[in-house]
This record gives sequence, structure tokens and C-alpha cells, in this order.
Amino acid sequence: MNLHPLRARRVLGPILALVVAAAATACQTPLLDTSPDLERTWERALVLLPLENGSVRRLAARDAAGTVRADRRLPTIVYMHGCTGIRNLAFLERLAQAGYAVIAPDSLARRYRPLQCDPQTSTGGRNRFVYAFREAELSYALQRLAEHAWVDHGNLFLIGTSEGGVTAALYRGDEFRARVIAQWTCTGAALVRGIDAPADTPILAIVAADDPWYDPSRTIGQRGTCGDHLGTRAGSRSVVIAGRGQHDVLGDEAVIRLILKFLAQHQG
Repeated sequence: MNLHPLRARRVLGPILALVVAAAATACQTPLLDTSPDLERTWERALVLLPLENGSVRRLAARDAAGTVRADRRLPTIVYMHGCTGIRNLAFLERLAQAGYAVIAPDSLARRYRPLQCDPQTSTGGRNRFVYAFREAELSYALQRLAEHAWVDHGNLFLIGTSEGGVTAALYRGDEFRARVIAQWTCTGAALVRGIDAPADTPILAIVAADDPWYDPSRTIGQRGTCGDHLGTRAGSRSVVIAGRGQHDVLGDEAVIRLILKFLAQHQG
């Protein structure tokens, strides 16, 4: 198509202006979310905060800054979820109703996050590098907690369940006054076996005696308890619940009361 120069300016001028404007907008607005995976586990973490009227406020960690008055510091629980993501919401709400701030980093918020387990067959041990993911997520959460004036850093607690229980057992930092390891036996392959928490950190370990995930027909050498690894650790206890036939123990009212009592005993 041949246009007279004057007509070309009239036709092409507005088009060129639109192209330039679009390019400028694209330079200002990122087309892709480039935030690191580790950061995403915090930004999308679930936070539950106790309110003065006895209710609980639930929000994402990215929205939690400034939510609570800076002059009100709360004992804080970091909750490490199991291999299929954040569940046990009723349990987390009970913790918050008891006066704790609860923060659950979301490991599944990562862009690349294969499952370490198969919930259909109640088996685990796949993609073992995920265990390293979880410890990094915990370390990063502790770093980000420093940004929040309402966190009582002298009263930090760690609760991990199943895959998250492995993290609670193996994380070596000394930031926590006490830890709860739920639905994990602290046995099995060398990569996950034992307890690496500081020797002066009290631990409450809770598991079902007939937990199907640790049945010998599904896994090798994981039928046991964390009590076999507690040694003489002061203030610690291993509880084995008989006759449940299921993995989850955090929906049991007696277990919830036991955990709340344990946490209260170790508050500073």
C-alpha cells in the first residue's frame, strides 16, 4: 500500500503513539512474577491472630504487618504443614484462640514443588530434596518474623506435622522454647532419622500406634516413635495413641489439650 506522505503521517502517527505507550507500560509493569520461590512460601503463609474478643483473624502473611498493636507481643507458633499442604485449620484456630499467633508457611506456593508423598497410597519418600526445601522455608520464616513487632521472640514455638514433623525434628536452630512433632516417628532412612534440635529444647512427640503411613507394607523401618530418640531431654514426652487406624492426630480433642498444656508449661 502506497500512501501520500501527509496521509501516511495521519494514518501511522496514532498507531505509532499507541505502540510507544504500550512499550512504556510494559517496561513499568512486570509481565511475570519473578519473586523467589522461598519468598512465596512466606508471602502466602497463613496467619491466625487472636483478637481481644476471643475470635480469630485469618489472613496472609503479606497482609499481617501492622495488624496488631506494636505494644502487644504475642507468643508465636510456626506451624510446618504436611506433604499435601496447609490443613488442620480447626486445630490452628484452637491454638490462636488460646492466645497464640500462628504462622504456617505455604510450601506448595512454590512454582516448582513436587510432592514428596502419594496421599492415594499413604506412602512417602519421593523427591527427597523436599526435606531441604522445608528447612529453608522455616529459616526464611524466622527471618521474616523479625519484621513484625507483635511477635514475642522470647516465646517462639515450633509445631510440625508429618513431613513438617521431620522439619521440626531436624531443624538445628535454637530459636524455639519448645517443639511439637506430630504424626512422625523420627525413624527410617538416615536422611530423616533422629532429632537434631538443641539438647535443651523440650519436645512433645505424638503419633498413632497404627499409623497407616508407617505400616511395614508401605514403608521400611519407619514403624517406631520419636521417643526412641528423646534420650534424657528434659521436659520432653512421647505419646503413642492406640487404636486410631489413621494418620491425623490433631483432630483429637485430648491431643489438642495435651499440646496446649505443653506449650503453656514452656512459656517464658
